[in-house]
Amino acid sequence: MSYVQQLAPGRALITGASSGMGASFARQLAALGCDLVLVARREDRLRQLASELERAHGHKVEVLAADLATLEGLTRVETRLATPDHFTLLINNAGFGSGGLFHEIDVAKQLAMIQVHVVAPTRLARAVLPQMTAQRRGAVINVASVAAYAAVPTSAMYSSTKAWMLSFSQALALELAPANVRVQALCPGFTTTGFHDTPEDQNFDRSVVPRFMWMTADAVVARSLAALERDRHVCIPGGFNQLMVALLRFPPGLAVARYLGRRRWRRQTPS
Repeated sequence: MSYVQQLAPGRALITGASSGMGASFARQLAALGCDLVLVARREDRLRQLASELERAHGHKVEVLAADLATLEGLTRVETRLATPDHFTLLINNAGFGSGGLFHEIDVAKQLAMIQVHVVAPTRLARAVLPQMTAQRRGAVINVASVAAYAAVPTSAMYSSTKAWMLSFSQALALELAPANVRVQALCPGFTTTGFHDTPEDQNFDRSVVPRFMWMTADAVVARSLAALERDRHVCIPGGFNQLMVALLRFPPGLAVARYLGRRRWRRQTPS
């Protein structure tokens, strides 16, 4: 039996589960036999997904509407994870982007990003890990980004919070290895989801990014679960994304990342 299949009889909690990669994680884990707790702000979408998965697979799917940018929402999810309910998977997927110059973006949005990308994964992992280590079974997947490897203009807060998530995951994976608990930083590139359709990233211009650079959410999640099976602490899905991260160690790769960031910003700014 594979490692992921060993986790399936337990329960998985997925944040940002109403669409995109979160919904794809829910579908693929439900197909493996996991009971699920789905977390997001949009309760109507969560209930629709829960009904779909219960009909298709017959497993229990719980809906927990919460905004992780608020103390109330985060505390609600944290409390749910701390219950002795055989959680074997935590997917910290919730997140959002915010393109623009750091000094011009509303500071409240900047602080909300730190709350969702840094504070929430920290507190949720801390809530669930005691029971995972006690039962010597479990895994945490933190959805970071290839942006973690580059200082991207017009995405200063996003790339820096994702860099924190990458470093945190790598350190945690080494700490928890003796307890048979795995941790992965998932670092996708451009993924076809609703990520760039939010108000925070409403001016994102997809034409800046060539079509071949995009992956589907289902493909990213499948590669993440396959990497978890092999106990890879970092998963960079897709050959192009792996090449891009390798090139970011050298000046030409950094120049491309900076070009994409600046070009997007110039298109948003009147001439």
